[in-house]
Amino acid sequence: MIKLNKPFLPIFSAIALSIAGTNMASADTSACLITKTDTNPFFVKMKEGATAKAGEMGISLKSYAGKIDGDHESQVAAIETCIADGAKGILIAASDTKAIVPAVQQARDAGLLVIALDTPLEPIDSADATFATDNFKAGELIGAWAAAAMGDAAADAKIAMLDLAVSQPSVGVLRDQGFLQGFGIDLGDPNKWGDETDPRIVGNDVTAGNEEGGRKAMENLLTKDPMINVVYTINEPAAAGAYEALKAVGREGDVLIVSVDGGCPGVADVKDGVIGATSQQYPLLMASLGIEAIAAWAKDGSKPENTPGLDFFNTGVNLVTDKPVEGVESIDTTEGTEKCWG
Repeated sequence: MIKLNKPFLPIFSAIALSIAGTNMASADTSACLITKTDTNPFFVKMKEGATAKAGEMGISLKSYAGKIDGDHESQVAAIETCIADGAKGILIAASDTKAIVPAVQQARDAGLLVIALDTPLEPIDSADATFATDNFKAGELIGAWAAAAMGDAAADAKIAMLDLAVSQPSVGVLRDQGFLQGFGIDLGDPNKWGDETDPRIVGNDVTAGNEEGGRKAMENLLTKDPMINVVYTINEPAAAGAYEALKAVGREGDVLIVSVDGGCPGVADVKDGVIGATSQQYPLLMASLGIEAIAAWAKDGSKPENTPGLDFFNTGVNLVTDKPVEGVESIDTTEGTEKCWG
């Protein structure tokens, strides 16, 4: 049975913050949150978590976001602004996990603590710490669920892979490769997507992680094979777009869509049958822990520790579906709604 990595509260000294009976940071402590967009519900929730925790701890927080997922230049400009403003730390969900590294190093050289949220940098130790879902496991769970849900028909599946961006940021690679392994498909180079030779894969296309991108990518792949019956999507906005494209050709009822995020809208789509299963992440927790880490860094220079055996701090994942399968642990949409993005 594939086990879930459920979210848990960290036990490590860097976020203990036992400050003489108070958890308030010094009055001049400031932090920055830099997300991929400010419209994707996932990053909206991340901002909520950071804002609430910063207010609780007396930290001044400034938030920045790209215009779209993939807007690397805006994120670099935000890092430069945070350095100039004298921030103590930066929380970043990077759009381009390789190209952002020089700017991140500039911030670290200036004495800022830089924590990657959700999306590991490449290499991962380019940031001081990473608070994230095990994205490979998230993909593996939906892949294993899809294969089990199809049963014997999985051997002849026709799979559309709706990825994030041509730059192949780490989060997109991990989810894609995890899905394929979970489905039972041999990987090529696990550090990139698109080089597998299994004939069940119709093709890969990119979505920019939004609904319009998901619709266009699904349309493109349907032209390659109109009988696609399994759709992997990088996130739930992309899944919603894929569903609309399938609905336009009368295929919405006989194609299995799986995704990652587990946001409240996505869980509702699982309940409504738009998505078969999704892997639920916890961005509010990621952001809250990140603010605590910056407060600890400002107080005494301590840094957060990784989850034992991993090179990041694992904030957990749950598979959400109302159609459980043997061998893959899951929660239903009622519990998923209670937990969504907590």
